[in-house]
Amino acid sequence: MLNADTIFTMTAIVVLLVELLGIIAAVHAVMNARTSQGAIAWGISLVTFPWLALILYAIFGRNKFRGYVLLRSSKDIAIQHVIDKCRAEAVEKKLIQEESSASEMALTRLADSPITRFNKSQLLVDGVETFRAIFKDIDSAKEYILVQFYIIKDDELGRELKNRLIRKARENVEVYFLYDEIGSYKLPRAYIEEMQDEGIVTSAFHTTKGKANHFQLNFRNHRKIVIIDGKSAYVGGHNVGDEYVSKHPKFGVWRDTHVKVEGPVVKLVQYCFIQDWYWATTRIPDLNWDLQKAETGFEEALIIASGPADPLDTCSLMFVHAINMARERIWIASPYFVPDGQVISALKLAVLRGVDVRILIPEKPDHRTIYLASFSYYETTLPFDIKLYLVIRRDLCTRKFFL
Repeated sequence: MLNADTIFTMTAIVVLLVELLGIIAAVHAVMNARTSQGAIAWGISLVTFPWLALILYAIFGRNKFRGYVLLRSSKDIAIQHVIDKCRAEAVEKKLIQEESSASEMALTRLADSPITRFNKSQLLVDGVETFRAIFKDIDSAKEYILVQFYIIKDDELGRELKNRLIRKARENVEVYFLYDEIGSYKLPRAYIEEMQDEGIVTSAFHTTKGKANHFQLNFRNHRKIVIIDGKSAYVGGHNVGDEYVSKHPKFGVWRDTHVKVEGPVVKLVQYCFIQDWYWATTRIPDLNWDLQKAETGFEEALIIASGPADPLDTCSLMFVHAINMARERIWIASPYFVPDGQVISALKLAVLRGVDVRILIPEKPDHRTIYLASFSYYETTLPFDIKLYLVIRRDLCTRKFFL
């Protein structure tokens, strides 16, 4: 048996090693965190509480998705020729702008994608309307259907989606189904197997794929994409679950936004799907890549597909740029208003320019912790005449408060 002195010595060595690992991890966090707030939070917690913080840092600490970064940046991968061909065809057919302003150039460089012309978009602000449109286009598909969601549930809406996809698969329409295994962790295996038995090609996104990603749970894929025959695409905030069509008794009326697009921009959405599909499966479906104008649209559109593979904080910079360019109004609707310092400063400057700044948040959130975190920002924004509105779900009205 070990005596007391030996146990004390071994305990001291373990404690010392954990403390050293905490300090090393803290230095790594300070050098690599995306924001100063994150660097400070990780640095203090790793030095002060290394026993818990080291585990959390191993799961949530990194901000770059190893492997997926190489997929996005390499010019030799199997999918790069697809976007190169689309760019060349877009120039030939004059589907992209010949000249860009400085503001547009900043956005296209952030997106690593051109602004396309002759598109048509339809804003969908209701879950019932959104899925009615999606299901109608699914039923009309002739060649293929691409489906990607963060959350898919085996409830009434989820089964309706599955059944419609199965019917199209029986009509020899190719169906590719991609889901995030963390967001859809409650999805029964039988749901996937039933589609596979009907010839639907399915895959999880594989968040933890790659040796460096085994414990990383923060690289979840939040994209919600449906593409029909390469001619129409849906993107936005709706996942697949009864709450998104206001059928969940806990949440009541659900407010979210989706957009349907047609025209050459659809191929850029399709390329986003292919990047994720290739990461998950290392295969490329045979799809339609011919660029076509929307039948009745003349809109310009840009796809900004942000994520942890980007060399810059794409999404944050896009919002800051848009806020700085605003001259009349900035209206923000968000369930989680937790902005960083750059966004707060940009909103304050916008108010000083005379811009009408309004923020719309829900009365009843689906993630209370994040919702409560947003209250810490109201004290710093409201004195600058930033108007805050609360959505009252029970009667679908809004009220202003904290003014």
